Amino acid sequence: MNKNLVIIPTYNEIENIEKMIRKVFSLSREFQLLIVDDGSPDGTATKVKELQQVFPGKLHIEERKGKLGLGTAYIHGFKWALARDYEYIFEMDCDFSHNPDDLVRLLEACEKGADVSVGSRYCKGGKVGNWPLGRILMSYFASVYVRMVLWLPVKDTTAGFKCYRKKVLQTINLDDIRFMGYAFQIEMKYTAYKKGFKIVEVPILFVDRVEGVSKMSSKIFKEAFIGVLQMRFKKIR
Repeated sequence: MNKNLVIIPTYNEIENIEKMIRKVFSLSREFQLLIVDDGSPDGTATKVKELQQVFPGKLHIEERKGKLGLGTAYIHGFKWALARDYEYIFEMDCDFSHNPDDLVRLLEACEKGADVSVGSRYCKGGKVGNWPLGRILMSYFASVYVRMVLWLPVKDTTAGFKCYRKKVLQTINLDDIRFMGYAFQIEMKYTAYKKGFKIVEVPILFVDRVEGVSKMSSKIFKEAFIGVLQMRFKKIR
């Protein structure tokens, strides 16, 4: 059995889903895919199920009723992966803001000793493409804020492109992870760090989505800002 599983949460990604699936399965290293779809009304799940006939045993889908949030989608995917004994478990967006080619580099970083590898915009060599300056500054200083409050030695604290070794997700109490948006990404890194796992940043070029609609909202930013303060005083179990 292939031990590499990429988890991609989806909601209305019909413009991107087939291209993403075919791209991941064309890479030089072998990966399996789990799509966690939150009841997309645009036919995303139907397209995935069609492609399961093309990629039998490699492409998996879990369908949920309603838009339940990014964090719960990943937690659902993590538990699914652990139940099937995958060794390397990845998070990635469907909109090509994360370059699927970089999955190989994240995998290699964990094979070389990292417990968590992070596709990073803000470490040396990392870049952001096609964002206005204001958004770049807001994102960058959000990470500075997180590092100052949590003393977290990760430059791209909100990054959502990651690889975990199985043992990290086995050690973290997934039912104790409380945040759903960007704060979820911060909480997972912070929890892994507090439990003593080695986090390595891998420089990537991050580009904004070209097709489909962004899921970003002011509510997500507010959750992250307040959530970081709550995390600072949370007891990690």
